[in-house]
Amino acid sequence: MVQIANKVVWITGASSGIGEALSYELSNRGCRLIISSRNTEKLKQVMEGCSMPGKVAMLPLDLAAFNEMPSKVERATNIFGHIDILINNAGISQRSLILTTEFEVFQRLMDINYLGAVALTKAILPQFIAGSGGHIVAVTSLMGKFGSPYRSGYCGAKHALHGFFDVLRMEHEHDAVKVTLICPGFVQTNIARNSLTADGSPKKTNDPGTEKGMPVARFVKKMIRAIERQKYEAYIGGKEIKGIYLKRFFPKLLHRVVLRSQVR
Repeated sequence: MVQIANKVVWITGASSGIGEALSYELSNRGCRLIISSRNTEKLKQVMEGCSMPGKVAMLPLDLAAFNEMPSKVERATNIFGHIDILINNAGISQRSLILTTEFEVFQRLMDINYLGAVALTKAILPQFIAGSGGHIVAVTSLMGKFGSPYRSGYCGAKHALHGFFDVLRMEHEHDAVKVTLICPGFVQTNIARNSLTADGSPKKTNDPGTEKGMPVARFVKKMIRAIERQKYEAYIGGKEIKGIYLKRFFPKLLHRVVLRSQVR
């Protein structure tokens, strides 16, 4: 097991939720952090809330600005001289039916949740290869393994992440590039409140599953353990994790279970 303490870690989506909690926990472990988000004011608050703010640097980042990724990687590398771990955490969810959802919403979900991570990863990959390795982490979702109503575009983007990063791991194993997919279940964050509705506006209300989900501080400890063990995939959550195995062995049963749950 490789200890994450004192590593240089770049976290996207660090201004809230999992990314924010991860920043605090990794700072406690002595990591040097580069935290990114579009919300610079919130990033500043996160930096100041870290136990060692002197080891934290802010780098504003818009994942939809694909062409800026090479320059962002260069700036990030110059901060501490190198990067050990990139955590592709930023993302946005969805709560709307396929029939009524505007196409632009699907496009935004794919741009932020999938193509943004691909663009950033592709930009940093040559550095990891030249430096004899690195670790790329992608925060996907259990929805990247099976589907659920009202989350079609979100599920599609998360499924795409699994396909891309599985191949990345295969193609660059000989370059000592490690790849870990983190699949959260229900976690107590604002992901439901910030999720996109049919017209692209935020939902602004929480889901019962999210409200009752795993505390985010507990989640990030489990996430860090999975990264240190260099797991290929880690499923972190409550009983909803059973959906992974139902999908694999009893897909029709999973279909009925999800429909009965009246998930929103």
